[in-house]
Amino acid sequence: MPSASQTYYPPVGFHFSVVFDLPGISDLDFKFKEVSGMNMELEEESVTEGGENRFIQKLPVRARYPDLILKRGLLTNSVLYKWCEDAIVNLDIQPITVWVNLLNELHEPLQQYVFQNAWPKKWSISDFNAESSDVVLETLELAYQFYRIETP
Repeated sequence: MPSASQTYYPPVGFHFSVVFDLPGISDLDFKFKEVSGMNMELEEESVTEGGENRFIQKLPVRARYPDLILKRGLLTNSVLYKWCEDAIVNLDIQPITVWVNLLNELHEPLQQYVFQNAWPKKWSISDFNAESSDVVLETLELAYQFYRIETP
């Protein structure tokens, strides 16, 4: 039985920050409601072996990373939006590094997820509806080369 000092509590998923390696970006650009798509998987290739009909060989090929999806309340005059607009409208794609930090109770990074060569693939805002009082959300979908997990 572990002692009280050895008791482990899993981190909470609502205490996080997102940081972008963009010049001129403000602290408001770092506040997000939701981050998803932080997973990785190994692609496989199926090989049919001649003479062996009971099964198919599955061989590992490469790592695959889905898009990183970030959601927040709409921020007007955002440097982050300008970066997205330059990439999507003008095809001026500037890959950057993005850090998603899982924070502890002292607001310090407990674990960092570092996304390399991220670029905007899609930007959208939620629908306007006169019959509801929802906040307008903007969604940013980023493609990236790979990510790694670091412990500060």
